[in-house]
Amino acid sequence: MRPLLILGLLLLGGCTSMPAETDISGIWINQAAIDAAAQGQSLREALNTHGRNLEWDINTHTSKAQVSSGFEVGAGQLLQKSPNAWTVDYNGYGTDELRLDGKRLTQLAKEQVPQQVFSRPSKTAKTKTGWVDTFRNALNAAYMGGQWEIIDSHGTGQMVVFTEDGHVSGLPGTDRYELCLDGDCASQGAGNDTLYLGTGDLSDTWIFVRKGKQLEIFQAINQSRPDEIPHFTPGPRQWLLVKQ
Repeated sequence: MRPLLILGLLLLGGCTSMPAETDISGIWINQAAIDAAAQGQSLREALNTHGRNLEWDINTHTSKAQVSSGFEVGAGQLLQKSPNAWTVDYNGYGTDELRLDGKRLTQLAKEQVPQQVFSRPSKTAKTKTGWVDTFRNALNAAYMGGQWEIIDSHGTGQMVVFTEDGHVSGLPGTDRYELCLDGDCASQGAGNDTLYLGTGDLSDTWIFVRKGKQLEIFQAINQSRPDEIPHFTPGPRQWLLVKQ
């Protein structure tokens, strides 16, 4: 009976789980970047100031962690160092250090990478693209949410509504939008904020300027030749909207 008793204790020990208060499984988003952008400043400036990583997806049970920038996803092995500290090892290609501080998850600073703080979202996105969906939805709601009135150009007087899942109503000729977070769309904008506007599967790049409750959307003029990487500069203003 003694071997069976020992085996039973081992099995019970294997079923123990991490205390809920120190289990970092789930989604964490860069709320600081969202809060800065929601004040009505340049989206690019908000993202640059508060760090390029936008969302963590962590599973302590499988010891896996993914981090997304809006353009790239890094996947690593999660190693717990203490009740409130973890290392994410990217298969020998570098590491990140995470610390749990109450309701905040801190990614510690390292060479050329500033410290970043992440929070639990109020809700997670139910999409399957794996590209910062929860961060993007929260950003859309905070940065583009509410009603906007077109006060100049096409559709003057119409009310425009941008939804958190990327749909838009009231903006002539378009029914969906996507803010540029990083990657090619950011580099091609030559320092300007860009977004995609389109209908169905078709969309075009536009340049926008956000100042407080005012949103200007400009045509994006490609200054490159057809065989070159696009390089956009602001063209004529297409819409001027004011948040109500």
